[in-house]
Formats: sequence, C-alpha cells, structure tokens
Amino acid sequence: MLKIYNTLARDKQAFVPIAPGRVSMYVCGMTVYDFCHLGHARVMVVFDMVARWLRASGYALTYVRNITDIDDKIIRRAQENGETIRQLTDRFIAAMNEDAGALGVLRPDAEPRATEYVPQMLDMIGTLEKNGYAYVADSHDVCYSVRRFDGYGKLSGKSLEDLRAGERVDVMTGKQDPLDFVLWKHARDDEPAEVKWESPWGTGRPGWHIECSAMGSQLLGKHFDIHGGGQDLQFPHHENEIAQSEGAMDVNAHCQFVNYWMHNGFVRVDDEKMSKSLGNFFTIREVLKKYDPEVVRFFILRAHYRSPLNYSDQHLDDAKQALTRLYTALKGVGGDAPVDWGEAHAQRFKEALDDDFGTPEAMAVLFDLATAANRGDTVLAAQLKALGGVLGLLQRDPQLFLQAAPAGGLSNEEIDAKVGARATAKKAKNFAESDRIRDELKAAGIVLEDGPQGTTWRRA
Repeated sequence: MLKIYNTLARDKQAFVPIAPGRVSMYVCGMTVYDFCHLGHARVMVVFDMVARWLRASGYALTYVRNITDIDDKIIRRAQENGETIRQLTDRFIAAMNEDAGALGVLRPDAEPRATEYVPQMLDMIGTLEKNGYAYVADSHDVCYSVRRFDGYGKLSGKSLEDLRAGERVDVMTGKQDPLDFVLWKHARDDEPAEVKWESPWGTGRPGWHIECSAMGSQLLGKHFDIHGGGQDLQFPHHENEIAQSEGAMDVNAHCQFVNYWMHNGFVRVDDEKMSKSLGNFFTIREVLKKYDPEVVRFFILRAHYRSPLNYSDQHLDDAKQALTRLYTALKGVGGDAPVDWGEAHAQRFKEALDDDFGTPEAMAVLFDLATAANRGDTVLAAQLKALGGVLGLLQRDPQLFLQAAPAGGLSNEEIDAKVGARATAKKAKNFAESDRIRDELKAAGIVLEDGPQGTTWRRA
C-alpha cells in the first residue's frame, strides 16, 4: 500500500483516497513574471513523478497545477517593460511550458490561471465575510481574521503566540491583528486597469492566498486528496489556504480541506540556499545550456523529494555519468515492453515508490538491472527500460543519448570524420596516427569502442 509523508500529520500515512480508485491532486505552480529556476524545476519534476506513479498504480488521477498571473511582481515587471500584464504572462507561460517539456514533465490535467477565477474568489470572500472570518480594514482591503479560526497553525506547527512574535508577518495599518492577511486588495491609482475588478468591497484585485483556495475547490471540490508544493509554501501560503477554505465551509460541520499535504525540499547551491541575493540563482534555461535535460531530471529524482537538493556542476556531472551507465546497458534494446510487475526487481521498485515515493531506492533497482543487462540479460534490459519509463527516464534511443552533443563540444559529424580518419590510418598501419586520433578524441570526452563490425563511439 502507498504511504505518503503527510505534513499535516508529521508522519507517513497509508494513502486512502476519498473516492476509491480516484485521486485529486492540486499543486501550487509558478508566478509567471520571469523564467523558471531550479526550484521550479524541482516542483514540476517531483509532482510529475508523483502523478506518474499514482497512474502506474492504477488510480484515475485529476492533476491541477495553477498559474499565478496576477501579483505585485507581475504588475511591476510589466510596467518596467512597457507591456501589458497579459503580454508578460503569456510570454513566460510559454517559456515555462518549454522548460517543463524539455524536462519530460507531462502537462497537468488543468492549468488554471488566477485571472480566470476571480468570480469564484469573490464568492469565497463573501462567504468568509458571512461566516465571520473576513472584515474590511481601515485601508479598504478585505482581510482574514486569523484569531477567529481555531485551527490556524496546524499545518506549520506554529502557535499563534509564536507567530505573533513577528515571524514573516508584515504589520499593516488598520488590521485587527498583525497576522491577518489580505483577501482582496483595494485598487491603487497607479495600477493598470487590467488588474482591477469590481467587487462588493470596491474596485481591486485578489490577494495571493485566496487564488489557490478558490481554484482548488472549484476544480477538485471542497475536499480533495493531495495538495503539494515547495517547502517554502508551507507557511504562510498553505496555512492560509486551510484557514480560508475551511472557514468558507459549513460552520456547523467539521470539514477538512485536504487529506494529505506534500512538500518538496529546498534546492541548495554548493550547500547554500539558492537565492538571488547570494548570486547563486540559476534558471532552468541556463542549466540546460550546459546539461542534457534528462540529466537534470535524473539529478532531481535521484534525491528523495523531501530532502534538500544540492546543486553543483560536480553533482550534475555525476548524474550525467550515472545516466550514461544506464543508457549504455540499453544498447541494442529495441521496442517498448510493458513492466513485468511480478518480477523481483519490479517488486522492489514498487516497494520503494510506495514508501513515500522513495526514488533513491528505486534508482538503485535500475542500476541492479543495468548490471544484469550488461551481462547480456535481454529480458532484464527490457525491464530496465520499462521501469525507467515509469519515472520519465530512459525512453530515448540509447545511441542518440550517448552521442548527444553538449554545448561547445565536438559535433557528431566532426567525431565521425575523426573516427573515419583513424580507421584509414589503421588500415595503412599508421598506428601512431591512429593512436593520436584516439587520444585526441579521449581528451575531448569521446570514448571509442572497437568491435567486429567496426568502431562505435559515445560521449563520456
């Protein structure tokens, strides 16, 4: 049985879906004002893996990952660029989809844009006001009254007293409590018309937290199975989502918004947290100029999703070497065979992923299969490819992967020409020239493999 570490329970729990055989999952997506970075890559790849495993386990999954396309940073960036909000967000949504596609991330079933769900947000805010959780502050913003929600802090494990000490809370004049957060922002004169909507509380726009509560409940229902996102969203975003969503439910009934909360760990760079202020901030596009996208996906999945992920060139180089070992074991494997789930390696693979998506242990199974494949076991070689496919890996032609040219490296045509020149030198018994070409290629990271049918090559 699948077990998931539930942040709400602070423990691994057996996964029991609300509706037998069906799973509903919502993941907080990107705020689209810039190119996606490695932290975004981890969220996308991790929950793509989760979605793939749920489906491989026989569940009918509905996967929703939202897009925040209205936000202070978006407004500011569009004004700086002299473009409309829609032009900016359309451009970066397209870039996000390109990056996700390169990393082998399948599109979610729904990708709601916040701006398309403002009526649902207004309805929820109205319900919160009726239920006594929302009020109009002196600033004319509509705020959520945290002190009125008994369960506030249950996800983050923070008491109201701890939170009131000032942790990550901005004090705003006119709020009843410094912890109270904005549901509806009153319009400012300097903001463009396209970010202003009419509401019972005057012209304005939604706060960040209400977006996910409204879109999640609209698309998956008031009670759904899994809510995911990065560890940085646990507080305040997800804590506020619970307060809003449960506060908008029937006040006379005990209702729960989400059963299982999943959070992936931070991305670190050379053991420091990735941040723009430290200058160690990498976009997916920057990384893909240097590394094959499948290497980056492999690197992300090789670590357990809840552990910190330490990015460095050395770790990416190690990932490249490891993935090369797996692809080398697949040389000569043709076609796509289904997974034989009754086979011992597949059972170990399943046990690993059923234990809170244990990808490190699942990867170890793949390397055991590669060892068997290298001994000539074609059945287990096919099993290796099939199980790799469950994780979105190892589905390319092995030769194409092994010969894929990195940026700035020798092209395939240049290598083929040198291999041909070496063959000519060997035929003429000019072994000094033959050895010189081999050494030159080796220095360029090209491994030559001589066989009865001639010489093949791969990149180291």
